[in-house]
Amino acid sequence: MKKILITGGAGFIGSHLSEKLLNEGNEIICLDNFFTGSKQNIIHLLDNPYFELVRHDVTMPFYAEIDEIYNLACPASPVHYQYNPIKTIKTSVLGATNMLGLAKRMKARILQASTSEVYGDPEQHPQKETYWGHVNPIGIRSCYDEGKRCAETLFMDYHIQNQVKIKIIRIFNTYGPRMHPNDGRVVSNFIVQALKNKDITVYGDGLQTRSFQYVDDLIEGATKMMNVDEKFIGPVNIGNPDEFTILELAQKTIDLIGSKSKIIYQPLPQDDPLQRKPDISLAKEKLNWQPKIKLDDGLKKTIQYFDNLLKT
Repeated sequence: MKKILITGGAGFIGSHLSEKLLNEGNEIICLDNFFTGSKQNIIHLLDNPYFELVRHDVTMPFYAEIDEIYNLACPASPVHYQYNPIKTIKTSVLGATNMLGLAKRMKARILQASTSEVYGDPEQHPQKETYWGHVNPIGIRSCYDEGKRCAETLFMDYHIQNQVKIKIIRIFNTYGPRMHPNDGRVVSNFIVQALKNKDITVYGDGLQTRSFQYVDDLIEGATKMMNVDEKFIGPVNIGNPDEFTILELAQKTIDLIGSKSKIIYQPLPQDDPLQRKPDISLAKEKLNWQPKIKLDDGLKKTIQYFDNLLKT
């Protein structure tokens, strides 16, 4: 049994990770300030004696005896991370600093949940881990993009200077049950709009592409990365290389739901990437990992979740 700290543990991804690690026989400390996380996501875990929920903000130091840390804490959708951009960048930078300090003291292994946003609006397609990115440092998305880039730098420097055992994954668009219905991300937006038979909002011409990864595949990739040989520290892309236009996703969502929604168009937000697709060669080679769940199958499970949520 390992003692594992998960920051952002009551969030969309954190709650699925908490569940998996508990089921594998570990003791979990779930840390969350509930800005985007929700007790509803982990309420079914609260009776487990090996699950501990702590309301805490990672911008403040935290002390506990642990073996591993998954650092997931940070709002990840534009609606949430742009609500308080200063707080967002503090969460990434101060949160990483505090968790790395804890990992150093405890000699614990620590995984950073970084993001495909470190590549910005990429000029390389698909994106390899060796690509340095094309990021606007002063745009409306910079609080998130540059915060995550700085966190990666901190992780590497703690590793080089203090021999902290680090792991870095770069997460590409992930969807699934327990997404926040109002987080402004494209999958949840489309599903909620289609279930309500409201107009589906597509930004730009809808020909921009994304790669959508079901949450179970991400959790599998993250835990494999944590447990692989400590010489491999990453960064490593964890995403689904199947590429779809936003229009294709909108139409697929309408068809799966049997919705009467119509597609309408709005201007493209500033610095919105036109293409996003991971090169996962490194994950296949080092982790023996690749996503298994097809978009249609994952969407059906996610639609079912939102359908139940909207009925309650």
